[in-house]
Amino acid sequence: MAKNFIVETSARHIHVTQEHLEILFGKGATLTKKKDLSQPGQFACEERVTIVGPKKELKGVSILGPVRPATQVELSATDARSIGVDAPIRESGDIKGSGACKVIGPEGEIEISEGVIVAKRHIHLTPADAEELGVKDKDIVCVKIKSPERKAILGDVVCRVSDKFSKAMHIDTDESNAVGASRDQMGEIVDVCPMKCD
Repeated sequence: MAKNFIVETSARHIHVTQEHLEILFGKGATLTKKKDLSQPGQFACEERVTIVGPKKELKGVSILGPVRPATQVELSATDARSIGVDAPIRESGDIKGSGACKVIGPEGEIEISEGVIVAKRHIHLTPADAEELGVKDKDIVCVKIKSPERKAILGDVVCRVSDKFSKAMHIDTDESNAVGASRDQMGEIVDVCPMKCD
Protein backbone atom coordinates (compact mmCIF):
# COMPACT_ATOMS: atom_id res chain seq x y z
CA MET A 1 0.00 0.00 0.00
CA ALA A 2 1.35 3.45 -0.90
CA LYS A 3 1.79 5.61 2.17
CA ASN A 4 1.63 8.99 0.43
CA PHE A 5 0.55 12.43 1.65
CA ILE A 6 1.06 16.09 0.81
CA VAL A 7 4.16 17.74 2.30
CA GLU A 8 3.55 21.40 3.12
CA THR A 9 6.11 24.07 3.96
CA SER A 10 5.27 25.94 7.14
CA ALA A 11 6.95 29.35 7.11
CA ARG A 12 7.69 31.38 10.26
CA HIS A 13 4.56 32.35 12.16
CA ILE A 14 3.09 33.08 15.57
CA HIS A 15 0.05 31.92 17.53
CA VAL A 16 -1.25 34.39 20.12
CA THR A 17 -3.55 34.49 23.11
CA GLN A 18 -6.50 36.88 23.11
CA GLU A 19 -4.78 38.91 25.85
CA HIS A 20 -1.62 39.31 23.78
CA LEU A 21 -3.61 40.03 20.62
CA GLU A 22 -5.28 42.96 22.35
CA ILE A 23 -1.96 44.29 23.65
CA LEU A 24 -0.47 44.10 20.16
CA PHE A 25 -3.47 45.36 18.16
CA GLY A 26 -5.65 47.23 20.64
CA LYS A 27 -8.49 46.47 23.04
CA GLY A 28 -11.20 44.31 21.51
CA ALA A 29 -8.97 43.25 18.58
CA THR A 30 -9.96 40.16 16.61
CA LEU A 31 -8.08 38.19 13.97
CA THR A 32 -8.92 38.87 10.32
CA LYS A 33 -8.92 35.71 8.19
CA LYS A 34 -6.76 35.98 5.07
CA LYS A 35 -7.00 32.36 3.93
CA ASP A 36 -7.86 28.93 5.29
CA LEU A 37 -5.04 26.47 5.95
CA SER A 38 -5.08 22.72 5.34
CA GLN A 39 -5.90 21.89 8.95
CA PRO A 40 -9.62 22.35 9.69
CA GLY A 41 -10.40 25.59 11.50
CA GLN A 42 -6.88 26.98 11.09
CA PHE A 43 -6.27 30.13 9.07
CA ALA A 44 -3.62 32.68 8.13
CA CYS A 45 -4.43 36.22 9.26
CA GLU A 46 -4.04 39.68 7.77
CA GLU A 47 -2.40 40.81 11.02
CA ARG A 48 1.40 40.70 11.18
CA VAL A 49 3.97 41.40 13.87
CA THR A 50 7.70 41.90 14.33
CA ILE A 51 9.69 39.28 16.25
CA VAL A 52 12.71 40.76 18.04
CA GLY A 53 15.71 38.85 19.35
CA PRO A 54 19.04 39.95 20.85
CA LYS A 55 20.70 40.25 17.42
CA LYS A 56 18.02 41.48 15.01
CA GLU A 57 14.33 41.37 14.16
CA LEU A 58 12.00 39.63 11.72
CA LYS A 59 9.34 41.95 10.31
CA GLY A 60 5.98 40.95 8.85
CA VAL A 61 5.60 37.62 10.65
CA SER A 62 2.15 36.10 10.05
CA ILE A 63 -0.29 35.33 12.83
CA LEU A 64 -2.18 32.04 12.49
CA GLY A 65 -5.66 31.78 13.96
CA PRO A 66 -7.67 31.12 15.94
CA VAL A 67 -6.29 32.50 19.22
CA ARG A 68 -4.69 29.94 21.53
CA PRO A 69 -4.22 29.37 25.27
CA ALA A 70 -0.50 30.22 24.98
CA THR A 71 1.50 32.45 22.66
CA GLN A 72 3.95 30.45 20.53
CA VAL A 73 6.45 31.56 17.88
CA GLU A 74 7.53 28.98 15.28
CA LEU A 75 10.75 29.76 13.41
CA SER A 76 13.20 27.84 11.27
CA ALA A 77 16.57 27.14 12.87
CA THR A 78 18.08 29.70 10.48
CA ASP A 79 15.56 32.35 11.60
CA ALA A 80 16.23 31.64 15.27
CA ARG A 81 20.01 31.84 14.89
CA SER A 82 19.78 35.02 12.82
CA ILE A 83 17.93 36.89 15.58
CA GLY A 84 19.95 35.32 18.40
CA VAL A 85 17.24 33.21 20.01
CA ASP A 86 17.95 29.72 21.38
CA ALA A 87 14.89 27.87 20.05
CA PRO A 88 14.69 24.13 20.76
CA ILE A 89 13.13 21.63 18.35
CA ARG A 90 9.75 20.83 19.87
CA GLU A 91 6.25 19.68 19.04
CA SER A 92 3.70 22.48 18.91
CA GLY A 93 2.44 23.29 22.39
CA ASP A 94 5.58 22.02 24.15
CA ILE A 95 6.99 25.42 25.07
CA LYS A 96 8.20 25.00 28.66
CA GLY A 97 11.75 26.31 28.89
CA SER A 98 11.85 27.27 25.19
CA GLY A 99 13.17 30.48 23.63
CA ALA A 100 12.30 34.06 24.60
CA CYS A 101 11.68 37.11 22.43
CA LYS A 102 9.88 40.43 22.10
CA VAL A 103 6.83 40.73 19.83
CA ILE A 104 5.86 44.15 18.46
CA GLY A 105 2.48 45.05 17.00
CA PRO A 106 1.02 48.36 15.82
CA GLU A 107 -0.52 49.17 19.22
CA GLY A 108 1.90 47.63 21.70
CA GLU A 109 4.52 45.01 22.45
CA ILE A 110 4.96 41.95 24.63
CA GLU A 111 7.94 40.08 26.05
CA ILE A 112 7.56 36.31 26.21
CA SER A 113 9.95 34.42 28.50
CA GLU A 114 9.26 31.15 26.65
CA GLY A 115 7.39 30.10 23.53
CA VAL A 116 9.89 30.28 20.65
CA ILE A 117 10.45 26.88 19.05
CA VAL A 118 11.62 25.19 15.87
CA ALA A 119 8.70 22.90 15.07
CA LYS A 120 9.47 19.18 15.01
CA ARG A 121 8.67 17.59 11.65
CA HIS A 122 5.24 16.06 11.87
CA ILE A 123 2.35 14.47 9.98
CA HIS A 124 -1.25 15.38 10.80
CA LEU A 125 -3.52 12.34 10.46
CA THR A 126 -7.09 11.40 11.25
CA PRO A 127 -7.56 8.06 13.07
CA ALA A 128 -8.69 6.54 9.75
CA ASP A 129 -5.58 7.89 7.98
CA ALA A 130 -3.35 6.50 10.72
CA GLU A 131 -4.94 3.08 10.47
CA GLU A 132 -4.54 3.07 6.70
CA LEU A 133 -0.88 4.07 7.00
CA GLY A 134 -0.18 1.59 9.79
CA VAL A 135 0.85 4.15 12.41
CA LYS A 136 -0.48 5.51 15.71
CA ASP A 137 -0.31 8.78 17.59
CA LYS A 138 3.27 9.75 18.58
CA ASP A 139 4.89 7.13 16.34
CA ILE A 140 8.20 8.34 14.93
CA VAL A 141 8.63 7.57 11.24
CA CYS A 142 10.97 8.13 8.31
CA VAL A 143 9.55 9.88 5.26
CA LYS A 144 10.89 9.74 1.72
CA ILE A 145 10.66 13.04 -0.18
CA LYS A 146 10.72 12.36 -3.92
CA SER A 147 11.59 15.81 -5.25
CA PRO A 148 13.06 16.11 -8.77
CA GLU A 149 16.60 17.09 -7.76
CA ARG A 150 16.99 16.69 -4.00
CA LYS A 151 15.41 13.38 -3.00
CA ALA A 152 15.88 12.66 0.68
CA ILE A 153 14.67 10.61 3.62
CA LEU A 154 13.70 12.64 6.67
CA GLY A 155 13.81 10.84 9.98
CA ASP A 156 12.41 11.83 13.37
CA VAL A 157 8.96 12.66 11.96
CA VAL A 158 6.25 12.49 14.61
CA CYS A 159 2.75 11.26 13.75
CA ARG A 160 0.00 13.39 15.30
CA VAL A 161 -3.41 11.72 15.20
CA SER A 162 -6.74 13.45 15.86
CA ASP A 163 -10.19 13.50 14.31
CA LYS A 164 -9.69 17.29 14.07
CA PHE A 165 -6.80 16.93 11.60
CA SER A 166 -6.46 16.60 7.84
CA LYS A 167 -3.72 14.42 6.34
CA ALA A 168 -0.60 16.53 5.67
CA MET A 169 3.06 16.61 6.66
CA HIS A 170 4.58 19.91 7.81
CA ILE A 171 8.23 20.87 7.43
CA ASP A 172 9.83 24.28 7.90
CA THR A 173 11.53 26.45 5.28
CA ASP A 174 15.03 25.13 6.07
CA GLU A 175 13.87 21.56 5.51
CA SER A 176 11.85 22.48 2.44
CA ASN A 177 14.81 24.18 0.79
CA ALA A 178 17.12 21.30 1.72
CA VAL A 179 14.95 18.77 -0.13
CA GLY A 180 13.88 21.08 -2.98
CA ALA A 181 10.21 20.65 -2.12
CA SER A 182 7.63 21.82 -4.65
CA ARG A 183 4.19 23.31 -3.94
CA ASP A 184 2.57 19.92 -4.59
CA GLN A 185 5.31 17.85 -2.94
CA MET A 186 4.37 14.36 -1.82
CA GLY A 187 5.96 12.23 0.87
CA GLU A 188 5.84 8.53 1.72
CA ILE A 189 6.40 6.73 5.01
CA VAL A 190 9.22 4.25 4.46
CA ASP A 191 9.79 3.06 8.02
CA VAL A 192 7.85 3.23 11.29
CA CYS A 193 10.69 2.12 13.59
CA PRO A 194 12.99 5.04 14.37
CA MET A 195 15.96 2.76 15.07
CA LYS A 196 15.90 1.61 11.44
CA CYS A 197 16.12 5.20 10.23
CA ASP A 198 19.60 5.59 11.73
